[in-house]
Amino acid sequence: MKRYLGVSVVLLCLLFLLPLATVVTHVVRREAEAEPEGEEEAKIELLPPGETDGSYTIRVLLGDQVETMTMGEYLQGVVRAEMPASFEQQALCAQAVAARTYTLYKMATGGNHGDVADVCGNPTCCQAYLDKETAAGNWGDRAENYEAKVENAVSLTDGQTILYEGQPILAVFHSSSAGQTKNSGEVWTGDLPYLQSVSSPEGSGVPNYYSRAEFTPEEFKKLFLAAHPEANLSGSADGWIGERKVSEDGNVDSVTVGGVSVRGTQMRTIFSLRSTTFETEVQDGNIVFFVTGYGHGVGMSQYGAQQMAKDGSDWKEIITHYYTGVTVAVYTPESLS
Repeated sequence: MKRYLGVSVVLLCLLFLLPLATVVTHVVRREAEAEPEGEEEAKIELLPPGETDGSYTIRVLLGDQVETMTMGEYLQGVVRAEMPASFEQQALCAQAVAARTYTLYKMATGGNHGDVADVCGNPTCCQAYLDKETAAGNWGDRAENYEAKVENAVSLTDGQTILYEGQPILAVFHSSSAGQTKNSGEVWTGDLPYLQSVSSPEGSGVPNYYSRAEFTPEEFKKLFLAAHPEANLSGSADGWIGERKVSEDGNVDSVTVGGVSVRGTQMRTIFSLRSTTFETEVQDGNIVFFVTGYGHGVGMSQYGAQQMAKDGSDWKEIITHYYTGVTVAVYTPESLS
């Protein structure tokens, strides 16, 4: 367990230090939540708060203020921010479990706010957080039902945490995969047994599942040489990009650019690509990236969770599909000692 914890702490530090373009576990909240107009929805019954999540408080750094709230209240804010409330209830429940686990993992490993706070609301550091009033303004006429779904996702999974060898895991998640999630070792420097590649049924409703990024030779050269000044980008752009090494799941492990071998994750950072599943072509003199999916691709795919829920899977089936060899049980901070 100590070996896995050490590796996961290193991965967590890398996760915090990578720029926003690399760590896009939270961008799904920015996708459109609009649903086709149809018949008026039936009112969703709001369940009472969970006893376990309501039994202790945590300190949350929001902006420059530290607020104390129950775990349940914090998780509601995270689910509001991290996953569209239009998603299936079981997908929202899976998101609540992943968010709870991620929070407890950070608390167990010391986080990165010292004695000031346990977690924060900055998605580049911890998890995004959205208060009830702001979310209601965003949701409009659907606010009452959406809020009930979010709060119920936390209540229905009260205290439930993803565990590996009895400890909370680094429960990372991302927007969408290219049909297959990635091993953590493909994206970061260490491999964790519970963050392994699995199939991911993304469905047909993923916004911008396929994306395109185009650069003139001058733009490409400026961006790449800023990171790798030793690269030889002379002559025609047709000869700049060489051999690619691609994993079985389509992830670009490495690519040679101007004679320099670069990891796919760094290419994603340099050119602000949506994922490391990409191909390149030179079209009309410009270099074009064709990208599939959105996010780092490790852990739970949020749109994959949505499709699994639509297909009838419950939250626990979603969780145990995306996180390998785990168990799920109630876990509280008292267990951290």
